[in-house]
Amino acid sequence: MTTYVLVHGAWHGGWCWHRVVARLRQASHRVFAPDLKSLGRDRTPPGGITLDTWTDQIATLVQSQSEPVVLAGHSLGGIILSEVAERIPEQVRTLVYVAAYLLESGRSLREAGREDADSLVGRAMVVAPDRLSVSIREDAVREALYGQCSDADVVLAKSLLVPQPLAPLSVPARLTDARFGRVPRVYVECTEDRAITHAAQRRMQDALPCRRRFTLESDHSPFFSHDEKLADMLASIPG
Repeated sequence: MTTYVLVHGAWHGGWCWHRVVARLRQASHRVFAPDLKSLGRDRTPPGGITLDTWTDQIATLVQSQSEPVVLAGHSLGGIILSEVAERIPEQVRTLVYVAAYLLESGRSLREAGREDADSLVGRAMVVAPDRLSVSIREDAVREALYGQCSDADVVLAKSLLVPQPLAPLSVPARLTDARFGRVPRVYVECTEDRAITHAAQRRMQDALPCRRRFTLESDHSPFFSHDEKLADMLASIPG
């Protein structure tokens, strides 16, 4: 049995992992898919959210487990994975980046996103009047995030997406080889991704090579469109 902690991305909540969670639990693994603060069902105001807020939250969950965990993150969740590994590397068995931001120290998500010229997300983002959060235009959601997903999944997702706190996107990664660098990394790349393009995913992997790479011919949301394959990949990692 392996313990998994699954970290969702921007606008989402732990709900997005529900099929993967079910498959891993059916295989007798322990799985946690929390809502990051201010996202999912959590109603913490976005103005108080920092990258440290989320790092503290996930690190506390990881530390509460009786064994080192497989820590997987999707999209924005990748920046949290890296920060948690820097803080408590001895309690993370493997980091798994699922079409996620794998950033070098000193780089921010905002910087990396701006360099991904073919991404559909940047042009679809709408900053709130108070500049504390950002949303994605409803008419861009399917094409940018759920291109291969069923109509039912898209309807579900649209009903659950919430504004994303803005401040954490500009925080540079703070990582060292001695701590973050000692935790094994795996990347699950999605070749049909329109949010973090495949080219951008490859650039990040080239800059920070991973021990293992999986490839899915998937959109940005393999937890919906390729949930069985994704769960099987996650289940194979500890071995």
